[in-house]
Amino acid sequence: MTLILAATHLKGPHVDFAGLSPLIALLGGAVIVLLVGLLGSRWVRAHVVPTLSLAALGTALGLTIWQWNAQKSIVSGALEIDDLSLVLNLLLIAGGAATILLAWRSLAPEDAGHGDRHALLLSSIAGMSLLASAQNTVLVFLGLELLSIPLYVLCATELGRERSLESGLKYLIIGSVGSATLLYGLALIYGATGATDFTAIAGALSSGSLASDPLTLMGIALCVAGLCFKASVAPFHQWTPDVYEGAPTPITAFMAVATKVAALGVFLRLFDVALINAQTSWGPAVAVLATITILVGNVGALGQSSLKRMLAYSSVAQAGYMLAGVVVASKLGVQATVFYLAVYVAMNMASFAVIVARERETGLGDSIDALAGLGRERPWLAWPMTISMLALAGIPATAGFIGKFYLIDAAVSGGYTWLGVAIVVGSMISLGYYLPVVATIWMREETAPAPMAATGALPALAGGSPELDAELATGPQPEVVFVAVLAGAATIFFGIIPQPLFDLVHGAGGALGGLF
Repeated sequence: MTLILAATHLKGPHVDFAGLSPLIALLGGAVIVLLVGLLGSRWVRAHVVPTLSLAALGTALGLTIWQWNAQKSIVSGALEIDDLSLVLNLLLIAGGAATILLAWRSLAPEDAGHGDRHALLLSSIAGMSLLASAQNTVLVFLGLELLSIPLYVLCATELGRERSLESGLKYLIIGSVGSATLLYGLALIYGATGATDFTAIAGALSSGSLASDPLTLMGIALCVAGLCFKASVAPFHQWTPDVYEGAPTPITAFMAVATKVAALGVFLRLFDVALINAQTSWGPAVAVLATITILVGNVGALGQSSLKRMLAYSSVAQAGYMLAGVVVASKLGVQATVFYLAVYVAMNMASFAVIVARERETGLGDSIDALAGLGRERPWLAWPMTISMLALAGIPATAGFIGKFYLIDAAVSGGYTWLGVAIVVGSMISLGYYLPVVATIWMREETAPAPMAATGALPALAGGSPELDAELATGPQPEVVFVAVLAGAATIFFGIIPQPLFDLVHGAGGALGGLF
């Protein structure tokens, strides 16, 4: 009787399962596909496992929409379910779904196991989702590790390729250094403020001279460095070209878009919420980093013959553009950054889908020569690639132009006119490597393909990777064409009619604790 009475007085903490439901769907889906992947049937592993992964992402999408306008803190305030986290969730789910479609016929699952690969992918998306919602430095680090560790493995899943193994090892070493740097910085901020919650840190920095204390400034500097590793911001970008080139192309596409979404999302939350009262200290420094990143990324991409290396340097430059929205620490800056992240997902997925298709159809790997004659031979692939290149360069009538204009507006409104000028100059330089790709597609004759399917030889140029065995290399790829066409169409649609996307990101700026 005493035990019964005692039990009636015991009450566990409240768990908001509705708020956690998208994360539960992703992690639950990872467990399910891992178990299904153990089944012996090759057909089940090759088709049922990807289908279940898409179903998990679809469930997470539905649950994310269900939580729209919830505006609540869960897990004792450690996670924030608001417009910013929900929009970023949508982008992560879109990037994950596109990656699954691009990897459907990939050789890597045969090497590494279908269930293992898809479980790692869903786990990484869960880590990104956790990072996008984090309102506590402990959750920031946990989300970062849940994001990173699966990616280290995914980069090395083509076990028969030395470049893939090298890519995974490089990313492991550099990523570990970045994580350790960030952890040290978060520890110093905790030492200075005595808090791990973002709101409490902001409150501590608002009083006295703590915002300019050397311990705080050192912590902020280390946090900037750690997040710059993840976002591929110069001079912490050295790993990016080698890892992008060596990883399986669908995983490269996923890293290019989803990792950027997660890294810039936590950049916005940490610096525009927790460290907002020290903005006068870190703002100019990050603005200089953004300018250097724009210059290094655009100059580094010039003359690259490997499309994946070119897009790697391009992603460095794009990270510099998006940092402009973080630097100004305003509602407009947050909206501009989230808008650009959305169009960045579409622009990059279109180009990587075409690269995947041409790797499988030619023996030229990811060399720019693989695109020669594409305009005549495969217009359904040529147009998405062309639109992607023009949008990344910021040509009008594309979503890339609207996104850059939005970022320039935010930079000028925030008193960083010179950073807006840097974005314009960087866009002009980028024409030097985007337009040659367009010229290759429409003005060059098709290059005779190497007999990859007949010989089984690996592509020799540009470190390219064969994505299929001989049985599948010459078959139709409707799912890849679908991703390319859909992403290209979205890039044009939101360039001409951007209002729906403006409406989607409108609440993101006001979601950061009402600080703006």
